Amino acid sequence: MKKTLIALVAFIVTGAAVPPAIATAPTPADTFLASLAQHCGKAYAGRITANQPASTTPDPFEGKPLVMHVRGCDDALREIRIPFHVGDDHSRTWVLTRTASGLRLKHDHRHEDGSPDAVTMYGGDTAEAGTTQRQAFPVDAESIAMFEREGLAASVTNTWAMQLVPAKTFVYELSRPSGRLFRVEFDLTTPVALPPAPWGADDEG
Repeated sequence: MKKTLIALVAFIVTGAAVPPAIATAPTPADTFLASLAQHCGKAYAGRITANQPASTTPDPFEGKPLVMHVRGCDDALREIRIPFHVGDDHSRTWVLTRTASGLRLKHDHRHEDGSPDAVTMYGGDTAEAGTTQRQAFPVDAESIAMFEREGLAASVTNTWAMQLVPAKTFVYELSRPSGRLFRVEFDLTTPVALPPAPWGADDEG
């Protein structure tokens, strides 16, 4: 399977047609991760396309430069780390990992000194196969327990999603049944200057 996925990445990068023997083997999760892997080492600017309902307090994302940096790609078909920079705030990293049944998304939150935030490594596993372009992550039990402990009751119904249209856009999304919807869309057509390393990481990768 590993050789198959390596071959899949090669065909995605070159733009060649994928042979039937390869096309039938990988799952949607494999193809999604392989598509993301071709952006390793690059950064892209984003913009908020949904943020509802409107906040009654200052929003930490509004009016700030938003940049995703695809790094942490030493074993990109197993795990990719994507720091999400909000202005001068380098505290957030999305950690996308291949599991036995699909993909897992975790949010690694750090303080400027590199120490973990009280609310960190939350997220969930895919409950369905998803598609080669979209994967959804319902909140897991561990995260629910942490949210309840930290007084974040609204977050216990979170579902996160990632959507990747090759060579066009990458979308990060948070939704709740209550109507909460937050989406950031990144332009994959134009790489931008690499941001600093996220807090708690070294300068490599």
